Amino acid sequence: MKVALDKEKCTICFSCVAICPEVFEGKDDGTVDVKDEYKGVDITDPELQEKVREAANACPSGAISIEE
Repeated sequence: MKVALDKEKCTICFSCVAICPEVFEGKDDGTVDVKDEYKGVDITDPELQEKVREAANACPSGAISIEE
């Protein structure tokens, strides 16, 4: 699974960070993004995959995309 966040769609609600801080982070400029170590990387841990899916489902703007 790979995850990406569309900054144009993001409403900066931080729900993804609250649900899955292992993968998502608040940046110094006030935005939210996927942590560098997970950008373009295949996430194989099933527990982490579930948290990413939960974060994507909770995103009010649909800014998180998942590639299975």
